Amino acid sequence: MDHVKEQIHWEAAYEMGLTGKGAGVAVLDTGLFPHRDFEDRIAGFADMVNHNPGPYDDCGHGTHICGIIGGSGVSSGGRYQGIAPGCTLTAVKVLDRRGNGSVTDVLAGIDWVLRHREQLGIRILNISVGSCTRKGMSENSALVKGVDRAWDEGLVVVVAAGNRGPGRMTITTPGISRKVITVGCSDDDREVLVGGNRMVDYSGRGPTAACVCKPDVVAPGCGVVSCASDFGRYTIKSGTSMSTPVVSGAIALLLEKYPDMTNRDVKLKLMESAMDIGLPKNQQGWGLLDIKRLLE
Repeated sequence: MDHVKEQIHWEAAYEMGLTGKGAGVAVLDTGLFPHRDFEDRIAGFADMVNHNPGPYDDCGHGTHICGIIGGSGVSSGGRYQGIAPGCTLTAVKVLDRRGNGSVTDVLAGIDWVLRHREQLGIRILNISVGSCTRKGMSENSALVKGVDRAWDEGLVVVVAAGNRGPGRMTITTPGISRKVITVGCSDDDREVLVGGNRMVDYSGRGPTAACVCKPDVVAPGCGVVSCASDFGRYTIKSGTSMSTPVVSGAIALLLEKYPDMTNRDVKLKLMESAMDIGLPKNQQGWGLLDIKRLLE
């Protein structure tokens, strides 16, 4: 995580003593393994796939994402600490052990989060799930309506741009939603393994079919070390799935500092504070996440 934190000026949060305490993040993914780095901060768990009481993760993808957001780094002496190590985490399993899932399960997961948000203190919803079927690429698709509903009910919804780039109109659904915060990868010029395939220049690019400029913001996502589905171990993953929780973690820090902010306030602050890194608008959006500027 060191190289990630350096690029986004995370040290500002450390200097301010911000850890994301009081901000709850829900992660819709493959589940959550109770890694040592989550300590006593797993607030809730639900399983839409196998209906197990959990928490568990038979894939490892969701655990990695949760570690980027809020792992304490205790198993690595602090080296692989997440962006907001004081936040609480709620995991909703909507993907199977291969990382595949149905729209029905994702929508059920969103519904579960909305029903339990007050009880579990959920402010942020992280979705590193993307569909690229022709049927799902419209703003009228069920997935887009689902994330829009969560946004309209006040959650800060942070969604991956997907790994279908570098062509135009390659943002996956529900990242095409004009309401949610869609995150691309800022360092996808490095060749990495994504889902077992060697890829470069993979981060989804806009515009959407409705001519909306996307992604909204970019963050590092290459070679990120985070929690594995084993008590004290770590693993490396890459992709916009990893960039997305970097932004979710940063928002948890922001909401600890300014707890009265609405999701619209958060989006505006991200827009104003992002750093232009000289890439096309439909590749970088507003620019690179900059935590120092975000928290000022």
